[in-house]
Amino acid sequence: MTAAARGLPLASASLVGGIVLFVLSVLSIAFIGLGIGVLTTPAVLGLVRSHARRRRALAADRGGVTIPEPYRPERGRPRSGITGQVERCVFLLRDPATWRDLQWLLVDATAGFTLALLPTVLTLYGVYGTVVAAGLWRFMDGTWFLFVPLTSQFAALLAMGVGWCLTVVGLRFGPRLLHADFLLARALLAPTRAMELRRRVDRLYETRHDAVDASAAELRRIERDLHDGAQARLVAVGMSLGAIEALIEKDPRQARKLLARARENSAEALAELRDLVRGIHPPVLAERGLGDALRALALRTQLPVEVEVDLPGRFEAPVEAAAYFAASEVLTNAVKHSGAERVWLDVGYVETDGVLRVTVTDDGRGGADPAAGSGPAGVERRLGAFDGVLAVSSPVGGPTMVTLEIPCVPHAPAGGAGRPTGARP
Repeated sequence: MTAAARGLPLASASLVGGIVLFVLSVLSIAFIGLGIGVLTTPAVLGLVRSHARRRRALAADRGGVTIPEPYRPERGRPRSGITGQVERCVFLLRDPATWRDLQWLLVDATAGFTLALLPTVLTLYGVYGTVVAAGLWRFMDGTWFLFVPLTSQFAALLAMGVGWCLTVVGLRFGPRLLHADFLLARALLAPTRAMELRRRVDRLYETRHDAVDASAAELRRIERDLHDGAQARLVAVGMSLGAIEALIEKDPRQARKLLARARENSAEALAELRDLVRGIHPPVLAERGLGDALRALALRTQLPVEVEVDLPGRFEAPVEAAAYFAASEVLTNAVKHSGAERVWLDVGYVETDGVLRVTVTDDGRGGADPAAGSGPAGVERRLGAFDGVLAVSSPVGGPTMVTLEIPCVPHAPAGGAGRPTGARP
């Protein structure tokens, strides 16, 4: 009965929504030559996409069928006025997904409508057959109940039997018919192989520029840190040594003071150089692998961090570096903005998906907005160079969970990097 109850509104939406939106889309596109369509087409195609998104949500919720969106992302902020309308209209018409949506509207209004309506119609045939056998057949003399001519009470009882058989079929196969409707929608609404490749090329093109910009920014940061930190201290050490050389015979006491100050400056310069090297590529990451590097990072974090590592071995050095610095950025954000008392860091490799997964969870206030601030954007740029993804779940009141995934293949096990352990600083 559930399929019959859900099939009727779905069929109505398929028929009415498909026909109305298709007609409006065709008319709006046809009126572009008159100038009117430039203003109406973006709005109409926006309704088409909203209708398609509702069907995607319905397919995932009721049919367990996931339908990814194939739409091209809009770059930059849209302009206002007529110029912005024209640019958006051209952008939508050049998107292959727009034309697949229009094709789906026609198919959904015909084949989709039929598949969605069948569970309801088949289920109601038993009730209809019972009403016919109860005496309605006398007023339907000469008509047919499917393939049964209604000419006698026996024929009416036969029609009732046929109707209840169809009801059983509707109850038995109704969910499958609705599932077939969702599969039909996925065949037309999901991105094709060519569209997926195009989106991936576009993403790699963007991430390449982001990687170049990030590398340039990193070089500028290293140069600035060297100039303002270690270099200045080493210059001070050189000046102190020159003064010591001049004072060592005239004023040994003052020379000893300058020598002590030079030793302090050299120690501070060495510490700053170590911090700088650790920021470029931590030695523990190169020597011990990602697991131990993240444990060391947890020990240096101001909040208590519980670490769980389950890795099959080492990965490519760029992959480990990307995962390490991305996790470091997320932990830094948790310390600064979450108001948390404890953080959990889980690192593992998902063999079925072929991805390295890092999950950072905190018990803070939640409500984090991934679109706000430069931290999440920087993490996305770092992961994007490896075709990785960033997912943030942060309901108000917490907890906040940040998941990083990088597609990769592990090397042979090395050292102790693959042993699952827990660290509770």
